[in-house]
Amino acid sequence: MPILALNSGSSSLKFALYDMRQVETRLLAGTVSGIGGDAPSASVTRGTGEATEERLRAATPASALEWMVGLLEREGHASGIRGAGHRLVHGGSKFEEPVRLTPAIVRSLRELVPLAPLHLPRELGALEALSRLLPTVPQVACFDTAFHRSMPRVAQWFGLPRALAERGVQRYGFHGLSCEYVVDHLRRDGRLARRVVIAHLGSGASLTAVRDGASIDTSMGLTPNGGFLMSTRSGDLDPGVLLYLMRADGLSVDQAAELVSTRSGLLGVSDRTGDMRELLEHESTDARAADAVNMFCYGVRRFLGAYTAALGGLDTLVFTGGIGERAPVVRERICHGLEALGIELDAQRNQAGATVVSREAAAVTVRVIGANEELMIARHAARLLA
Repeated sequence: MPILALNSGSSSLKFALYDMRQVETRLLAGTVSGIGGDAPSASVTRGTGEATEERLRAATPASALEWMVGLLEREGHASGIRGAGHRLVHGGSKFEEPVRLTPAIVRSLRELVPLAPLHLPRELGALEALSRLLPTVPQVACFDTAFHRSMPRVAQWFGLPRALAERGVQRYGFHGLSCEYVVDHLRRDGRLARRVVIAHLGSGASLTAVRDGASIDTSMGLTPNGGFLMSTRSGDLDPGVLLYLMRADGLSVDQAAELVSTRSGLLGVSDRTGDMRELLEHESTDARAADAVNMFCYGVRRFLGAYTAALGGLDTLVFTGGIGERAPVVRERICHGLEALGIELDAQRNQAGATVVSREAAAVTVRVIGANEELMIARHAARLLA
């Protein structure tokens, strides 16, 4: 049962084709980067392990999808695809689990665009483009918010008039597919503890508190801008900050949205870059780069302490996402001084990027698990279409 999983970004497209029979097998995977830019490119990894790269003419997400379908045809996979799953960043309060796409469902999803105006239009455009390119392939929408719908009301609602919460102005949380994969991975290995915190740290970053496999709280809110500072996003703000800037500097709503989404976070604080790798390279000579790194690590520590309290203790801490998986110095700084919570890293294991980076005798097991949202999407699509 070959299933195609797609993850559409602002200037990128990740895709993977899986054989979802008794043993899950990745047949093909790739990433198209720089869509709409001067030099878009694609990297492809086949099931044999062979990897190739090529330059593309991908001026739009639709043209990137056309290239992908052409690749599937050249590789002999296009005619065998039994379904396609898409990552959609927002499902609102209506969609609490993956759904098979129909025209009525797509219309309902379009009503959610105001909740994620930077993401949903691109994602909806991708599924509509794929339906034209592969018209006989059924499609499934998998929502990044769905995993967090198990949160109790005390964690979902803001301190705003009740009518606004009932209208949908509430904390939804994101990175749900990544969290689902981590929980599924631990469960399949027989290592799912009762109290887990998942730190998905990448250009977008969030923490999620998980009890008995279900989300009870998460750092992102109504939009992916909430929580601690990220690559270009501000994280939580006193609402008076934006009110002040709108009054004092005459910021429009669109300008305020751009400020907190694309000009803040690591980029804004460092006045240099939103790339953690570059900041770590320059922090010893650039105080602003050091400030950005320190604020990021401190923000993660704050939420980690809060979620340990919410869970009534901690059994497992999981690092995932690009920074979480590949930046041992960031993991070390986040965990440093948290012995009172039972967190103690093993320096050698951490530097080597082992799957378990905590000390043998530590009360809390600290794990590093590679993110695999595409496989989670394929699992959802296969289950729904079976």
